[in-house]
Amino acid sequence: MHVAVVGAYGSAGVAVAETLADHVGAGEPLDRLTMIDDGEPGGGLCILRGCMPSKEVLSAAQHRFQARHDDRLVGDLPSVDLERVVERKDEHTSSFAAHRRAATERLADEEGVVFRHDTARFVGPHQLELVDAGERLEPDYVAVATGSVVNVPDLPGIDEIDYATSADVLDATSLPDSGVVMGFGYVGVELAPYLAEAGVDLTVIEHDERPLDDAPAAFGDELLSLYREEFDIEILTETYEQRLEETADGGVRLHTDREDEHATVEAEQLFLFTGRRPNLDGLNLDATPLEPGPGWVDATMRATDDDTGRTYVVGDANGREPILHVAKEQGYTAAENVLADIAGEPLTEYDPTSHHVMFSGAAVYPYARVGHTADSAADAGYDAVTVRRYAEDDGVFKTKVASRGLATLTVDATDGSVLGYQGFHYHADAMAKTMQILVEQGADVRNVPDRAYHPTTPEILDGLFREASAAVEE
Repeated sequence: MHVAVVGAYGSAGVAVAETLADHVGAGEPLDRLTMIDDGEPGGGLCILRGCMPSKEVLSAAQHRFQARHDDRLVGDLPSVDLERVVERKDEHTSSFAAHRRAATERLADEEGVVFRHDTARFVGPHQLELVDAGERLEPDYVAVATGSVVNVPDLPGIDEIDYATSADVLDATSLPDSGVVMGFGYVGVELAPYLAEAGVDLTVIEHDERPLDDAPAAFGDELLSLYREEFDIEILTETYEQRLEETADGGVRLHTDREDEHATVEAEQLFLFTGRRPNLDGLNLDATPLEPGPGWVDATMRATDDDTGRTYVVGDANGREPILHVAKEQGYTAAENVLADIAGEPLTEYDPTSHHVMFSGAAVYPYARVGHTADSAADAGYDAVTVRRYAEDDGVFKTKVASRGLATLTVDATDGSVLGYQGFHYHADAMAKTMQILVEQGADVRNVPDRAYHPTTPEILDGLFREASAAVEE
């Protein structure tokens, strides 16, 4: 059996390849594994253009924000040295990418495993062409792990505007004095504070009443308040873009559906943070039965419209949940299911606990969600109780000069099992793993110790545990 992995440098592709590489050779179910990627340099989206470089630049904004908000510090406030930020970011990401390439090359040293630095496209249901080499492959199984690309909305005038994407911001050694942001999801929520700390006067367009779509309303309201008050960002909620045009001085004019003084917004630069979409354009899927769309990849990671059941699509490419840790776990699931299918065994499904972290508020006030909210628990049929606690109620946050934010805990009212946690506060990202364990283990909140070591920010969790335990007892 021969398996081809298209997109072998990315997190999902590497997960597929490293799992299958141990099963290639004499006496193994696979006799050949071909890894294909045209990355230059190779390293994968997360390392080169995603979560790793974004955290690099956010750390600069974090330090400036904290210095700006601590009145015990005196003297001139430092500015963000963009050239040094980018230099440090490039140094680290280059090292990370080299490590990823080396790991891929080590896999290719194993018997029956090869790596092809080339672009792959389908020329039949299970036929691939290596474009540069002009060579054709006919693998028994194909794992597509081609990642994602910037989603450019179909908005009149956008083709006439020189917009900046997240990748441009990560590489920027100079920034304009003003900007308008389209897109206030993960990318916009994380990068807007960085731009603000770097001196850009921002106006953000938000379609809904508040951001953080999957969070209870209180969290979105708190984020709006934080960004407006602490970062001086103007956020136009319940506002939709209508068209764009270039101004006489080379800037941008955005026309909205509003009928007030914000009907048009002018700025030097348009920042296009409108998310990402699966990177499938170059695969020539017309040569296959595959039709990307809702439900086209099931929980086993198989493409449902492939009659043979031998095409798997993992990571950002399947559009299910474009998050690094999810991509890796999908890759492991797909590889195990390839092996199971060869052996005639049942396939397993990947059904993860919802686990999201957004490095909002310049990473000083991250948002984390694990498991259910009160609404989703009710929708799932649980008789649940939810308790809430504000960071300002715990003195430790005041000592850290980070007393904004809140957290909620949702538990089953019948047996006390922990169903979910949402936090928008200092160190919420670090607490998410602990809460994921409690949710996945179905821990009874009444048995969870509320004894944080002195004095630590998880005191907010201790308060939630106590309040939820009391609510269950009642």
